[in-house]
Amino acid sequence: MNAVDPALLPLTAEVGDDGRLAVGGVDLCDLAEAEGTPLFVYDEAHLRQRCREAVAAFGPGVAYASKAFLCLAMARLVHEEGMHLDVATGGELHVALAAGVPPTDLKLHGNNKSHGELVRARSLGVRLVVDSFDELDRLERLHADDGVVARVLVRVTPGVEAHTHEYVMTGQVDSKFGFGLAGGDAARALSRAQSSAATEVVGLHVHIGSQIFLAGSFAKAVEVLADFVRPLDLPELCMGGGLGVPYVEGEEAPSISEWATVLHDSFRAAGIDAQVTAEPGRSIVAGAGVTLYRVGTIKDIPGVRTYVSVDGGMSDNPRPVLYGSGYEAFLPGDPSAERPRLVTVVGKHCESGDIVVRDARVPADLAVGDVLCTPVTGAYGYSMASNYNKVPRPAVVFVAGGQARVVVRRETLDDLLRLDS
Repeated sequence: MNAVDPALLPLTAEVGDDGRLAVGGVDLCDLAEAEGTPLFVYDEAHLRQRCREAVAAFGPGVAYASKAFLCLAMARLVHEEGMHLDVATGGELHVALAAGVPPTDLKLHGNNKSHGELVRARSLGVRLVVDSFDELDRLERLHADDGVVARVLVRVTPGVEAHTHEYVMTGQVDSKFGFGLAGGDAARALSRAQSSAATEVVGLHVHIGSQIFLAGSFAKAVEVLADFVRPLDLPELCMGGGLGVPYVEGEEAPSISEWATVLHDSFRAAGIDAQVTAEPGRSIVAGAGVTLYRVGTIKDIPGVRTYVSVDGGMSDNPRPVLYGSGYEAFLPGDPSAERPRLVTVVGKHCESGDIVVRDARVPADLAVGDVLCTPVTGAYGYSMASNYNKVPRPAVVFVAGGQARVVVRRETLDDLLRLDS
């Protein structure tokens, strides 16, 4: 097996004269020694380039889907690059506001927004993506109390089944999100929101799923929506996110620019005059991030499997457990090395399913103590991390211009006790 595919590495990744991999001008093995492992490392130049691509492709209303990865530093970076943010909980909203993002640049999603979330968002002028008739009821009761008019987008479920994992499909008829188009709920919800004194409808929202490689799935959604959307004369139709990224060798996905072109062309072909906006998340951050682990044990079961255990696992990346997601693995100390050895990289948790990379190709001389890197971990790794088995969550580092800065510190054992009484 060849060396790791450079296309899976962050934008500024390069092999130095010493044969070791650096990102943002920072040697990854040195970083592992300095900050410990597991460690999330983000290429800041990569993040900024993807944000700029999104703004150029969709315009200044394009929003970063913060669920993919959010911390104060990430919210500030996205805002600096001209993107809005979409948030899905009061917690994500709180982080974005604490980072200095203007409320008017925020959009609150959620199929079950709490009373407190609605009150805070409305009072600040955050736009809401309305997801249910119960939510419309709540907004009308709140308006009766305080007179605040919420600016909303109505979420429509078009009945389009994207070719992706069932747990990240959201546009099909059987979905917990949005108002169904085919059954008439979308029309009823829109009519009610437009006639209500509690809401000002500024657009529609659609999201058909995540990790979608076929741009035609988005074009199909536009085609299905066209007859519904054309007569409405609404200023905005947000097509959500869902653009896939390659995680392993051989996978290919459209770029953000190519995705935008498909959407713009689909709007024109369908005769839709509304502004097309979107909410890229994974495609902004996934490829910018890598995770560094240290190998703790190597257990060979002759004729069966070789297990390589690292010091992280499902508590820092649950995607392999949840979705069967695949990754690559390599040694940042020798990224050009051939990888002929087939192993299963596993975590340290008390679960047989705690798998990091099921079928990993690694160098023949992989040894205990080596720093092992999994690329394309910038999305839904740290954001889905947990303290399972009371494992402290890793630190997060941004690298740029030869400098590394810790943007989220590593949790300590004492942190695990802070909420206990």
